[in-house]
Amino acid sequence: MTDRSIKATHAAYRDDISDLITRRPVPNRGLDQVDPFLFLNHHGPQLYKAGNNGLPFGPHPHRGFETVTFILEGSLAHMDTGGHESVIHAGGVQWMTAGSGLVHAELSPPEFKRAGGDMEILQLWVNLPPELKMTTPRYTGLQAPDIPAIAADGGATLHLVSGEFDGQTGPVDSLTGVMMSMVDLPAGTSVTLPAPKGRNVFFYVVRGAVDIGAVALEKFELTEFKDDGDRIKVSAPQGGFLLYGHADPIGAPVVARGPFVMNTEAEIREAIQDYQAGKFNREPVNT
Repeated sequence: MTDRSIKATHAAYRDDISDLITRRPVPNRGLDQVDPFLFLNHHGPQLYKAGNNGLPFGPHPHRGFETVTFILEGSLAHMDTGGHESVIHAGGVQWMTAGSGLVHAELSPPEFKRAGGDMEILQLWVNLPPELKMTTPRYTGLQAPDIPAIAADGGATLHLVSGEFDGQTGPVDSLTGVMMSMVDLPAGTSVTLPAPKGRNVFFYVVRGAVDIGAVALEKFELTEFKDDGDRIKVSAPQGGFLLYGHADPIGAPVVARGPFVMNTEAEIREAIQDYQAGKFNREPVNT
């Protein structure tokens, strides 16, 4: 086995949404995407006071890709026009395939608005290949106990959402074979992460800091890797927490307009027209 080498690092930039602290490592000025990983918003960490207005993500449409939402602190209420509804708490994950089109809302549940509390959420957009852009929408909501916590050699814990690690399989059956996980590295631990040749790696430091060889990577940094090996050795002298995954690149044109990600301008126009014509079904109630 061979270690992958680092191609570049990208610091997330601040792009707050009203009073919601938001950082975005991709896309940014130096990186359009990590095909098929299109977009990551890191909301928080922040403390909401009692009597707050909660998250601002009322009903809005999507087509052509998947949203994967990691609730690190707090809780998140989801509802969509496919009839899916859930409240996911800290440590849980929502995986929504928008496919041919959904309207959904991601809001703070009433008890969080009343009592307040800590909030930290990651939302990752994962592209779909042309032949799956119009697939039937689906949704999986996972609480923390639903996600395997795998003790890795070196003392780290890998929370496996999809794909395989150390002989185990994550609970989400990805349409495109995406491996996605959260990796917790307490101080003084390490982990060797699989990075199969030909696949693109998504590696984002959420908290703390980690080392790859002599290179120190800080929180809020995304790292690009060359396709020159099949593993990544990570250590965390002071402790760190990662969002980690890998996937086959799609290699198709990406045309994005707001909440729609397609392959051509004509497909974007069609998505807008279909949404305006009510073809994404009735909007969920914004409470």
